[in-house]
This record gives sequence, structure tokens and C-alpha cells, in this order.
Amino acid sequence: MLARVISSATLGVDAYSVEVEADIQQQLPAFVTVGLPDGAVRESRERVTAAIKNSDFIFPAKRVTINLAPADIRKEGSAFDLPIAVGILAATGQILRDRCDEFVMLGELSLDGELRPIPGVLPMAMALNKNNGLKGLIVPKQNAEEAAMAGTLPVYPVDSLKGTIHFLEDESTVRPFKVDIESAFNAAHKYPVDFADVKGQESAKRALEVAAAGGHNIIMVGPPGSGKTMLARRMPTILPDMSLEEALETTKIHSVAGRLSSDSALVATRPFRSPHHSISYAGLIGGGAIPKPGEVSLAHHGVLFLDELPEFKKDILEMLRQPMEDNHVTISRAATTLSYPAGFMLVAAMNPCPCGYFGDQTHDCNCSTTEIQRYMSRISGPLMDRIDIHISVPSVKFQELSSDACGEKSRIIRERVNRARRRQLDRFAKEEKMYCNAHMESRDIRTFCKIDEKSQSLLAMAIQQQGLSARAYDRILKVARTIADLDDSDDIQLSHIAEAIHYRSLDRKLWM
Repeated sequence: MLARVISSATLGVDAYSVEVEADIQQQLPAFVTVGLPDGAVRESRERVTAAIKNSDFIFPAKRVTINLAPADIRKEGSAFDLPIAVGILAATGQILRDRCDEFVMLGELSLDGELRPIPGVLPMAMALNKNNGLKGLIVPKQNAEEAAMAGTLPVYPVDSLKGTIHFLEDESTVRPFKVDIESAFNAAHKYPVDFADVKGQESAKRALEVAAAGGHNIIMVGPPGSGKTMLARRMPTILPDMSLEEALETTKIHSVAGRLSSDSALVATRPFRSPHHSISYAGLIGGGAIPKPGEVSLAHHGVLFLDELPEFKKDILEMLRQPMEDNHVTISRAATTLSYPAGFMLVAAMNPCPCGYFGDQTHDCNCSTTEIQRYMSRISGPLMDRIDIHISVPSVKFQELSSDACGEKSRIIRERVNRARRRQLDRFAKEEKMYCNAHMESRDIRTFCKIDEKSQSLLAMAIQQQGLSARAYDRILKVARTIADLDDSDDIQLSHIAEAIHYRSLDRKLWM
């Protein structure tokens, strides 16, 4: 006999429908799975066999063939355990077959028939269509809140194979899981840190505010203990308020990667990712034997913080150049090509020399000029040109550390950033895929970043004296446009250009 059960799988950060077909034949006992299954799917035969027997059902001593359609796409993970088990029970006549294709079923089975949570439930739920005759989504209880965030079909949480069968026989045994998405989003929209915790470093705070207002990448150079990491960890708190749409898109990526916290089914705050400098190419960019999103994608709509930037492998850093320009990562394999979003803000930090105290007023530097140049050359010029703002973060003075005065709260800074971003959204309302000043290309800069003769003369002198590249010229104009937006100015003033030039001079001074 033949039975069909509807399931789902992810491909990149999107999902597609999978039809699980179970066929039982009067032949020698065997369990065969076809449809390009990976190791986890092939091993499901052991889990399914034990789960059926331990749930007081009969596993057939016949030939069992499982087909996962479409057969030309590789199937990965353990989410097919539940639909395979239900399909076998339906094909052997132990349950009614006419109910199996009314629900989408997902879940990993333990040997005793209990259901375990799986990754990627949110994109699967978001891909469902109310118009294709489906009545709901059956998922493990631990995934119910995440699935309900999609708001597509009713979500029915179950805890075991036996509970699933009881539900198919009598729908009144399980009530749909309901969640107030707006309330859940507002409740989770809180940051554990605040800019008011940072003593001193007013210049660095100003630069971070400008970076947040325009979506600009930024690098901080300073001695150990000057507060670079502390500042970076508070960067998400001053970024523009996260919208529900952005939260769902970010949650999809974390769900597919299996990084979604068990405490919350929604990523409602700007992500902050801080990988160690020993990270691999696949860990940072994405990929692997089973392709997964990398840190650049997990930082989508948030901050990617690279501490001790020169300690990262140079070839890995060079791989960042394409995601920084295109806001997505494309991973090509023989069987398929996947694309992951990577719209992150890069915040980097580094010491000015190997010992960390070059230019510091309180410590002597023991590094030679050759050692400093070799250390700084680990970061290529093209990568530095893609970082809009370069700032120096000096050591904090004792008077500032011992002061009881608190700086501005993140909430106040974020209000100014939100106002600046609204000006940018109004300016780019007719432009496609342009939401902040950092997204402007050369053509857009000529349109939106016009300056007067005095500003043009100052910029020409700075480029000639400091040897800045053509890309740096564009970066200065974009940063100046952001500074003007923070000042609620329609025109870029001379003071805005001067401040923007200050944010580009650091790298040239260190490399000379």
C-alpha cells in the first residue's frame, strides 16, 4: 500500500515542500530511503523503527520504501522522522490515510517515540500557503512558538508519535498554539548593555553615532584596555529600532543555522557577532560539507565585530570584501547554489602595533618601524578603503574613570540616529535597495552629496596631502552626508566635510 505525508525542508534560508511517500510491499524485510537523503535522513530508519515499536504500533516485516520528492534536491537533517513514521503507519493501515496529507509534519523522533526540536522551523512555516488545502502544521512542542511567529497556518504542538496519531484521529486533543507576535517582539526588544556605562571616549562615541546613523563600517585603533570592545558591544543599542520584518528575517537565518535561543523564538534585537580570529573561511562566510550560514549572515541587520583584526588570516579577511559590497553571500556547490543575506555593519578593532602601545602617552612602545609596518600590512588597503570610518581610541584618563558622571544613554543616541535614518529613507524613497547613506554608489553620491567650492577645496587638499584613494573620496562624501543628516541639514557644510576627513586620516597616518 502507498501513503503520502507532507513535510518541508530548507534550501538556504528559504523552504520548499517535500512529499514523503511510503510504500509497503510483500517482499523480504528492508528499509530503503530514496530522494537524495543525507546521512541523518538515512539513519532515520533506525529511529523510526524503534519509535514505532516503542509507541505500541507494529512495524511491518516487509519491504519499506520511502521516497522524498522532489528527488533531485538533496535532503538534510532529521525533520523527516515524524512524516516517515506516520507514512509507514498509514501505508500499513494502522491509521487512516486520508488525514495524512492535510497537515505539514516536522520533527525528530527519539527511540521511545518522543519528539525533539529541529532547526529551520520558522522559514518552513513562513513558506506555507493557506490556499493549497493544508489545515495546519504539526511540530514538536519546543518549536511551536517559533512556528507560530510566521502567522500562516495554525500550529499544533505535539510531544510524541503517539500524540500525533491521537491528534490525527481526533483534532480536539490538541489546540492550536497562538502567540501575540507584537507583544513577543516588544518583550524581547531589550538590550542588556548601555552606552551610559562607558566612561570618557566622547570622540569615539561620536564616531560610532555617525557610523550607526549612516550604516557605515568602522575600525577602532588603540592600546589594550582603552575600551574598544566595550564600545563595540554597545553598538547595536544605538542602531535604528529593529522592525518586525527585520526581526523575522534575522530569526530565519538563526533558525536555519540552529543558533536560535531556547529562551526566545524571535531575534528582536540587533545581532552582535564576535568570532574569534582563529575562525575558518566556512565559519565566517558560510558553507561547509552541509552548507550553513556563516558569521556574516548571522550578523545580518546587526553588527559583525572583529577584534584584533590583524590576527585574522589575510585570505579570510579578503573574503569579506564581496559581502561588504553586495550585502549577501553566494555559496556554490556541484549540486546547488545557495545565497545567504549578509547586510551587516562591520566594527573592527586593533592595536596600533604588535605590543599595542605605539603613540600611547603612558606606555613606551618597544616595536621597531619595520615591525609596525609588517603588523599593519596584514590588512590590505582595499579592505581598509571599504571601512568608512577610522578612529583612534586612546587610553582613558584616571579622572574620567573615577568620575561619577554618566554619559548619554543609548536610548537618547538612538533617537538621533532614528531621525537621521528617516531623512535618508525619505531621500532614497524612489531608489531600489537603498536604505541608508552607506548604500550609495558613485552615481548616487554625485546626485545626493553635492558640496560647495570651499568644501571642494578642503577635500582636494586633504586627498593630495594624505594620498587617499578614489574610493576614500566617495567614503568621505558619504560620511559627510550622514553628519549633515544628524545636524538636520539639507546641505553638506564645510564643518561636515572636515569631520568626515578626520575619520579617514587614521589609516594613512599609520601606514606611512
